[in-house]
Amino acid sequence: MTPAVTAGKSVPMTPALYAYVLAQADPPSPVQRRLIERTHALGQAAEMQIPHEQGAFLTLLTRLTGARRIVEVGTFTGYSTLAFALGLPADGTVVTCDLSEEWTAVAREAWEAAGVADRVELRLGPAEETLRRLPEEPVIDLVFLDADKTGYETYWELLVPRVRPGGLLLADNVLYGGAAADPGCTGNAAGIRRFNARVRADERVESVLLPIADGLTIARKRTP
Repeated sequence: MTPAVTAGKSVPMTPALYAYVLAQADPPSPVQRRLIERTHALGQAAEMQIPHEQGAFLTLLTRLTGARRIVEVGTFTGYSTLAFALGLPADGTVVTCDLSEEWTAVAREAWEAAGVADRVELRLGPAEETLRRLPEEPVIDLVFLDADKTGYETYWELLVPRVRPGGLLLADNVLYGGAAADPGCTGNAAGIRRFNARVRADERVESVLLPIADGLTIARKRTP
C-alpha cells in the first residue's frame, strides 16, 4: 500500500477515544495515582510526565524482553522509571539520570512506596557525564531517552555501543507535538527532526516510529 492509502488507517484521538484506550490498560495503582496527582500539582512542568498508557507499555515491554539492565535519560518525577522497575525482575536495575533534586525527591518517594526502590539507581548530574562513566561493554538491555531534545543525538551515540545485540533503544517525544514533521521547524523540534533522521540512517539498528503519546521510537540493535 502507498502512504496515501494507508494514511486512512490513522484514527484521530478524540477525548472519548482516549478514555477508551486508557480503559484497555490496567488502571494506575494507588502509588501511580498519587504520583500523577503530585506531578500535576507542579503546574506546566507536569507535561513532562509520560501518560499512564505509555507507562503500561514500558512495563509490558520490559517483561516481554526479559530486560535486566536499563538506562534512562531523564527521570523527572519518576513515572517512567517506576514503570520500568515494575517490569524488572527482583535483581534487575534501572539507572536513571537527571539534574533535579527537587523533582527526583518526588520520584524517590514513589519508588519506595511501590517497593521497587532497590531496583532503581538514580544518578544526579549532566547525563552526558553519567553515560560516559558507564562500562563500555555492550551489556545494556534497554535504553529510554526522555530528556533535553537537542541532546538526544549525543546520548544515542554514547549508548548504542553499550547496548547488547538485540537490545532496545527507545526515544520519547519524537513527534514533538507534530512540529518535527515540518522541514522548517526550529529549536527542540529541529533537534528531534535531526535525531529522527540520524536513527533512520543508523545501520547499527532497525527502527520504527510509533504514534504513542507524543511519538515513541523503538530501535533494536542489530547483531554484528
